[in-house]
Amino acid sequence: MIANQIIATCIEELNEITKVDFAVLDLDGTVVATTNDKFYLSPLSVRSFIDSTADSQVINDYHLFRVVDEEVTAYVLAASSENDTEYMMGRVAVSELGHLITAYKEKLDRNNFYQSLLLDNMLLVDIYNRAKKLHIRTDIRRTVFLIEPEQPVDNNGIDVIKGIFSDATGDFVTAVDEKQVILIKSLENVGLENEKEEIQHTADTIVDMLSSEAMLKVRVSNGTIISQIKDVSRSYKEAKMAMDVGKIFYEDRSTASYDSLGIGRLIYQLPEALCHMFLEEIFGEDIPDHLDDETLVTINKFFENNLNVSETARQLFVHRNTLVYRVEKVEKATGLDIRRFDDALTLKIALMVINYLRYQETSGF
Repeated sequence: MIANQIIATCIEELNEITKVDFAVLDLDGTVVATTNDKFYLSPLSVRSFIDSTADSQVINDYHLFRVVDEEVTAYVLAASSENDTEYMMGRVAVSELGHLITAYKEKLDRNNFYQSLLLDNMLLVDIYNRAKKLHIRTDIRRTVFLIEPEQPVDNNGIDVIKGIFSDATGDFVTAVDEKQVILIKSLENVGLENEKEEIQHTADTIVDMLSSEAMLKVRVSNGTIISQIKDVSRSYKEAKMAMDVGKIFYEDRSTASYDSLGIGRLIYQLPEALCHMFLEEIFGEDIPDHLDDETLVTINKFFENNLNVSETARQLFVHRNTLVYRVEKVEKATGLDIRRFDDALTLKIALMVINYLRYQETSGF
């Protein structure tokens, strides 16, 4: 059923316009919302009206109306005023509540539809039949974003995201658990040549907005662009992989796109046994489980500067000889001289494989 606060807001707005007091009661005669704190009607009177065949009835100076959902009574509306307009205004209120029920059910149906779609729990024929019934376009280009906060997401975070992306534009926000929020983003009004830029802009916007408005630090990933609604689950699975790969190999980045994962995606798909075999081939039995922060910063900066010793030393604010000493220290620890391209490439991949195996251990894979 509709949230009580939504019903309360509806009848309060009607009261301001019509000057008629309203109360909405459930099928047990309990007041759901009212514009008059002194309102009272016995549950037996309400039950008696519900059990009758009348569409409306006057009881104790209140005009009662049925609010139906698919020909079944969902609520009872009571209208009271000091003039003779309560019947007409009551009918108006019943109509408004009926529209609210329809809209609320459609929203729930859409949410169930998209969640079933994401989890691959629907037959192909059901996807298109239900999409047609819910007035959802099936042939527009979309992508799926996955938003994961450092802390479990609350309603405030979801509301911020829903405030940015509207159903009216073809976007839809949902959640399959408390850890992640899912955005199914429509790219209907984006030119093909601008799609990648729009996707990156969307990811950056989510990160910035949740940081500034909800004080949430999040990671955002996305799958590839799909042109048929049946492929939403595929884009979702790709977004999940991009999220994992981003956390393992690109910790310093808050966004990750499936089609820009580079060598990280390749390593992520390797069997664990093959990863161990690779490390043993490179390092033998002395696999470096941990390198100190100074060494890791040196290695990464060296890679960033294309193995250029002078430029790396300048950016690290150290003497060239100090950098050479650190490089030789790495060679002593790993057996690889990162001033040589082949050794540098081998160490880069090896460190990524070590991070991947460590992630598997801590994640319980």
